[in-house]
Amino acid sequence: MGSVNNNGIENLASARKSLKSSLEKLKAIGLAAETAGPRLDEINQRLPPLEAAVRPIRAQMEALVAVGGHINRAVVPAAAVLKVFDAIHGLEKSLSDPQLDLPGYLSVLKRLEEALRFLGDNCGMAIQWLDDIVDYLEDNKVADDRYIMNLKKALKYLRELQNEEKGHLDGGLLGAALDRLEKEFRRLLKENSVPLPMSSPSSLGEQASIAPSPLPVLVIQKLQAILGRLIANNRLERCISIYVEVRSGNVRASLQALNLDYLEISVSEFNDVQSIEGYIAQWGKHLEFAVKHLFEAEYKLCNDVFERLGLDVWMGCFAKIAAQAGILAFLQFGKTVTESKKDPIKLLLKLLDIFASLNKLRLDFNRLFGGTACAEIQNLTRDLIKRVIEGSCEIFWELSVQVELQRQTPPPSDGSVPRLVSFITDYSNRLLGEDYKPILTQALVIQRSWKQEKFQERLLIDELLNLISAIGQNLEGWSKAYNDAILSHLFLMNNHWHLYKHLKGSKLGTLLGDPWLREHEQFKEYCLAIFLRESWAKLPALLSREGLILFSGGRATARDLVKKRLKAFNEAFDDMYKKQSSWVVVEKDLREKTCQLIVQAIVPVYRSYMQTYGPLVEQEASASKYAKYTAQSMETMLSSLFQPKPVKSGSFKVRQLSGKFSNGATDQYRSSSPTVT
Repeated sequence: MGSVNNNGIENLASARKSLKSSLEKLKAIGLAAETAGPRLDEINQRLPPLEAAVRPIRAQMEALVAVGGHINRAVVPAAAVLKVFDAIHGLEKSLSDPQLDLPGYLSVLKRLEEALRFLGDNCGMAIQWLDDIVDYLEDNKVADDRYIMNLKKALKYLRELQNEEKGHLDGGLLGAALDRLEKEFRRLLKENSVPLPMSSPSSLGEQASIAPSPLPVLVIQKLQAILGRLIANNRLERCISIYVEVRSGNVRASLQALNLDYLEISVSEFNDVQSIEGYIAQWGKHLEFAVKHLFEAEYKLCNDVFERLGLDVWMGCFAKIAAQAGILAFLQFGKTVTESKKDPIKLLLKLLDIFASLNKLRLDFNRLFGGTACAEIQNLTRDLIKRVIEGSCEIFWELSVQVELQRQTPPPSDGSVPRLVSFITDYSNRLLGEDYKPILTQALVIQRSWKQEKFQERLLIDELLNLISAIGQNLEGWSKAYNDAILSHLFLMNNHWHLYKHLKGSKLGTLLGDPWLREHEQFKEYCLAIFLRESWAKLPALLSREGLILFSGGRATARDLVKKRLKAFNEAFDDMYKKQSSWVVVEKDLREKTCQLIVQAIVPVYRSYMQTYGPLVEQEASASKYAKYTAQSMETMLSSLFQPKPVKSGSFKVRQLSGKFSNGATDQYRSSSPTVT
């Protein structure tokens, strides 16, 4: 019994232990079951990538075998492109300051250009091959759809970049490098472009006839090297724009010292030719300076800098510099002068001055501005020359006609020389002088050639002789217009002496000849003799001594006769002096001679008369009525006669030109003024 109980206890203990162990296992299983859910979710999430990773294993054997070759063909050029791209960004650190090391900068820039050309040539091919492998992967289901979609997006972005400007391939590195090179191009030009120094505008004639190239050889070489790289990158126009801006500005700065504001004057601002003749003289000197010193230098420099690019390029560059620097303003001023309607007769000389200046620079103009790029300058120059020639020729051929038209105007009221006479005599001599005859002849030859006519020098001479002949006819007509015959003779005396004096020894006087000159000199003497005979020479007869022999008891009778005769003399003297005190003898030598002859005719007779008979009246209370003058005061009065009076400057204005020519400058000479002022 006892043994049976012991066995039962052991069995219970064993069962208890087994049950306890089972409970503990169940508890552990329960705890494990609680944590199994999240792990299963994690496994579920990892299954698709694992499936995609092993999908190639599930693909067909042929596709798996071929994909390696496709990948290698795409990866090799793509890797090369990436290697070059990395090299480009390595070059960025090698780009030095072009001012400090221009050769090194240009060398790196050239390598950068070559790298970019490689990218441009191969990037498209690499993208195409990558595109092919993506299509292969998609068609043969070798890769996951999402993977292929991401590849397509990346390739699309690369293709868009490749289709745009190459600058995007390097992130704008080349463009920035070229911009720095342009700045260095500008810096070299600006720092070496110095206005031509002048101490004063009067020093123009002291400058060298041809200015040297204004840039050092080393600077020109640097500019050419920079141009080479910029042109290789399609930046020639930008280079030319910079060059023209800097160099034309330098020329303008050189011209500023000349005070060229007058070039902007308009036709309406011309008061008369006299107001602009100073400008015209300056214009010729300034134009010559600009052409021979400034534009000549720019022409040579353009050739030096752009020579390798061909004639069209550097001539086009020079044409822009010349136009922007001011050559057009010079030509426009000349045109403005030809459009003036005031003082056309005086304008002839100014037009010839302009023509002389242009003719002097003809070879320079043809050489500097002869290219097709300078077409605008050529057209303006030809137009100006045409206006100057036609205008000056029309005025010249109309001179004698204009002199004849002045015949209807009244002569000077003081018997002096009409301004027309003095103007034409001086004018004719100047036209025959060395300054104007050659250029006038050339203008007449050119103008005749345009009309298919020949010109002979005798035509010019005959026209000037006709001009003087017309003046003589005017004098004859004017002398008859005076109501006072004495004043008429004074007028003829004045003018014939003026012609003799101002033409003797001159070129025109030589053409007229000595007999013609002597005739005018003799006629002056004739008129002077008549003037004296009909005026002052009549006064001494009023101081007659007849009936004045003094006998005793006849003193009172003699006094009355003296009073009567002195009164008559004084009245005649005063009237004549008053009338002639407003008359003028222009030439000093003739004036002094005339006054001397009058004094000789009057004063000795008066002095002798007063010495003899003056005492008869000097003691009376009314003596001043009869002994009105002393011989000395009378001589002083007579010696002061015929003095010229200050006059305002005037001009010989035309009535109306014939209008034979209708082009260019001729229309402006139409005028309706009938006066000689």
